[in-house]
Amino acid sequence: MKLKPILQLLRPHQWLKNLMLLFPPFLGGVLFEPGVLQKGIVPFVAFCLASSGTYVFNDLRDREKDRAHPRKQHRPLASGIISVPAAIILAILLFAGAIIVGSSVSSAFLMWLLAYLGLSAAYSIKLKDQPIFDIFCIASGFVFRIFAGGAAFDVKVSDWLFLTVLLLAIFLSCGKRLGEKYLLGESSSEHRKVLEDYPPGVLEGYIYISGAAVLVTYTLYVITRHRLIYTVPLCCFGLFRYILIVKRGNSGDPTDSLLKDPVMFLVGLAWVIMVGFAIYMKSL
Repeated sequence: MKLKPILQLLRPHQWLKNLMLLFPPFLGGVLFEPGVLQKGIVPFVAFCLASSGTYVFNDLRDREKDRAHPRKQHRPLASGIISVPAAIILAILLFAGAIIVGSSVSSAFLMWLLAYLGLSAAYSIKLKDQPIFDIFCIASGFVFRIFAGGAAFDVKVSDWLFLTVLLLAIFLSCGKRLGEKYLLGESSSEHRKVLEDYPPGVLEGYIYISGAAVLVTYTLYVITRHRLIYTVPLCCFGLFRYILIVKRGNSGDPTDSLLKDPVMFLVGLAWVIMVGFAIYMKSL
């Protein structure tokens, strides 16, 4: 079996989402204390194994539909490059590896990891075909990563951070669904059943409402943090840019938008630099 199809099945570019594990210590101002950053390696590996396992499991279930999709038809399982038995074995190894690695972190971290795996399984089996449930399932995956990061680093996740991440994840999930609807056009429901359950204009309404809510909660989150308030315009710009990407008919996948759109990448990088400078400048 060749390495390239395996990597396509594992989708390592999606591991970028698992960097959210670092958000609690990063925003808590402790990420660069001695030994803290190294402490995040094992949790990151555990979630990479878990997320790749869920992608393999999902591709196994969707391989017939993917064969009719303009982009997904080239995936290893849909194209037949990787056999079903081999993919099943790979998924089992990934899930087992994630649980073994995760159990070495802490019981609280393992709980969030198992919650992520359970929700991902429910999503793949049933909930991805249920309107609104599918959006909240995708969004919950981001939230679970935040709380798992808090458990791994023993850092409390504030209420405002939870709300901001949840609403941002809902915003991005709506954008992902809307992007799929634009990309697939009239045949969208044939490739993803749930899209026919969203009447015209509903997903647009969801993305505008959640985007506005993100801006409000993020502003309230940073308003008492002095220098962080200057990142609000950047946040607003990023939200507007993402909506523009989706409305143009490009992929609404958050990772693809960040990696393939130079403006979004620069916005994300600028946010990290500005927040890092504001939080850690006292220790420089």
